Amino acid sequence: MSAKKEAATASATVHVVSRKLEFPMLEELDIINITDEIGQLVRDGGMKSGVVTIFVPGATGAVTCLEFEPGVVADFKAAMERMAPRDISYDHNLYQADGNGHGHVRAGLLGPSLAVPFCDTELTLGVWQQVVLVNFDNRRRTRRVNIQIVGA
Repeated sequence: MSAKKEAATASATVHVVSRKLEFPMLEELDIINITDEIGQLVRDGGMKSGVVTIFVPGATGAVTCLEFEPGVVADFKAAMERMAPRDISYDHNLYQADGNGHGHVRAGLLGPSLAVPFCDTELTLGVWQQVVLVNFDNRRRTRRVNIQIVGA
């Protein structure tokens, strides 16, 4: 980067926009592609470049990037079942009657947040990469997603 461009970038005013979205999750291991919604918020945010953070509050929800096609989605679900099977004993289930100990472990493995850079108001995702919301709870629920866009 040239010194002139670095100086222009360093002197730009940083803006922050925060939004919330909600998505109905129909079942355990429901996976929803939320890339379009995130991209639209970035385009509407009034910033040319920066980073968008996607955060899922709650101990049994998560967000990640996947190629959102049936084969990868099925493989992802099978991998989660191998890593944290639903049919083994979880201490959480001894203390709570909700029976979702495996969901807490799965969400903890994946994590509640994702940061995606954007440039010229477009997410810098790869061609086959989408932002997906995952429900690891053993019941239907509406998942809230907090979005924070930081940039100039």
